[in-house]
Amino acid sequence: MPSTDAADDLGLLSPGLAGSPVEAATGDAAYVRAMLDAEAALTRAQAALGLAPAAAAQAVTAAAAETARYDVRDLALRARSGGNPVIPLVADLTAAVAEHNRQAAAHVHRGATSQDILDTAAMLVAARALEPVLADLGRAAGALARLAAEHRDTPIAGRTLTQHAVPTTFGLKAAGWRSLVLDAHERLAAVRAKLPAQLGGAAGTLAAFHAFAEADGSTADPDPGPDLGLRLLAGYAAETGLAEPTLPWHTLRTPVADLAGALAFTAGALGKLAADVLLMSRTEIGELGESSGGGSSAMPHKANPVRATLITAAARQVPALAAVLYAGLAAEDERPAGAWHAEWQPLRQALRLVGGAARDAAELTEGLRVHPNRMRGNLDATDGLVISERLAAVLAALIGRGEARQALSRASRRVVEQGMGLDEALRQEPGIADALRQEPGIVGALARDRLRELTDPTQYAGSAGALVDRALRRSDTAQNPS
Repeated sequence: MPSTDAADDLGLLSPGLAGSPVEAATGDAAYVRAMLDAEAALTRAQAALGLAPAAAAQAVTAAAAETARYDVRDLALRARSGGNPVIPLVADLTAAVAEHNRQAAAHVHRGATSQDILDTAAMLVAARALEPVLADLGRAAGALARLAAEHRDTPIAGRTLTQHAVPTTFGLKAAGWRSLVLDAHERLAAVRAKLPAQLGGAAGTLAAFHAFAEADGSTADPDPGPDLGLRLLAGYAAETGLAEPTLPWHTLRTPVADLAGALAFTAGALGKLAADVLLMSRTEIGELGESSGGGSSAMPHKANPVRATLITAAARQVPALAAVLYAGLAAEDERPAGAWHAEWQPLRQALRLVGGAARDAAELTEGLRVHPNRMRGNLDATDGLVISERLAAVLAALIGRGEARQALSRASRRVVEQGMGLDEALRQEPGIADALRQEPGIVGALARDRLRELTDPTQYAGSAGALVDRALRRSDTAQNPS
C-alpha cells in the first residue's frame, strides 16, 4: 500500500475537484513553480533595464527552473517564521544561484517584497488554472447548443414554486442553461485577460529599485528619471505574461475581488444547471438521466446523478469563499496584516471547486440522456390543468372574465376529485359549448374538437421556439474564441 504523509490532502473529501486539471494547476508545487517564475521574471526585467547583469538573469532563470530541488513541505514549515513561503523560497533560490554564480546571487529578489512575488504567483496560478476551466465551459456550451436545437419543440411542464405552471419546451430550458454558461465564460475570460503582475516594493513606491540603481550605477540609462520604476513594472509584467497594473495593488484588491466574483458567478451558473438536472432526474419524474449514474453502497438498483450532485456541492461553497476574498478589499495601510494571508486558501479552493464543476458540467451535458416520453407523460399528469391559463384567456373573451374564472374553478375541482380530463370537465359546464360555438367556424361537434385543442398542452408553448432560435444566434465565444 502506498504510504502518504499524514498531513497530505489528496482530495479524499473533495471528489468534485479530485483529478481535475485545475487541481494540479493549483497545487503546492504549482504555487512554488509560479513563485520561482515570478522571481526569474523580476531579474530578467531588471537585466533588460541594465539594473542587473545579463549573466545574473540567466543564472536566476536556470536555478528557478530546477523545481525538484525545492522541498515544498520544508518550505511550508519554514514559512511559519516569517508568515509566508516566499521568504524561505528566496533563501533556497539564492543558495541555488550562488552554487553557480556567486555574484548573481545578489540579484535574487532584489528590491521586491514577499507580497510582490506571492501575488504575482497567485495571478499566474489563476491564469493557468482558468485555461482548462474555459475549455470545459466551451464544451458544455456546445453540448447545450445541440440539446437546445434538437429539443427546440419538445414539450415539458414548466414548474414554478415546485408545481406545474404552464407548458414550456426542453429546448428553451437547455438554451437558458447555455446562456448562463456563456455568461460565465465571458466573465472568466475577461477577468483572466486582466490578471495583473504585482510589483511595488516595501510600501508600493518601487523606491528600492531606484536606490539600487543609484547605489551601484547599474542602470544603462545615465539619467533613469522618476519613471524607472514604471519601466521596470512594464518589463516585469511582460516577462510574466500578466497584465501591467496601473498601480501596485498590495491593498487595492480589485484583481482578487473581480476573480472571486467571476468564480462565484460561474459556480452559481453551473449550479442552476445541476439543480434542474437533479429535479428532472428524480425517479418519479424521470425526464433526464446522466450518461453513467453513480452507484450506492447499499442499494444496487440506484444510478445517482453524481455529476450534478458534485456541481451542486461546489455551487454551495464558492460564494462563501468569495465573501472572504471580497473582505480583503478592506485591507489597511500599504501592506495588511492578515487580510492578505486570509486570501490564499479561499482563492485556491474557489479555483479548484470551479475547475471541478466545469469539468463535471462538460461531462454531464455531453452525456445527458433526455426522455421526451416522460416529459410528455408528466405534462399530462394534471389532466389538462397545466393549460388553464390559456382557457382563462379564451373563455373570458366569450363569457366574461368572472364567469370564465368560476367555470374553470368548478371544472378544475372535478378534474382533481373525479380524475377526468379538463376538456370533459368543461363540457359539463353550462354554457361553455354554446360560448365556443360563438367563435367563427365552430359549429356542432367542432366545439368539442375546439375544446380538446384548447386543452392540449403541446399547443401552448408561446414563443418558446423563437426564443430558442434567438438564443442560439448568440455568438459562442466559448467554443470559438477570437
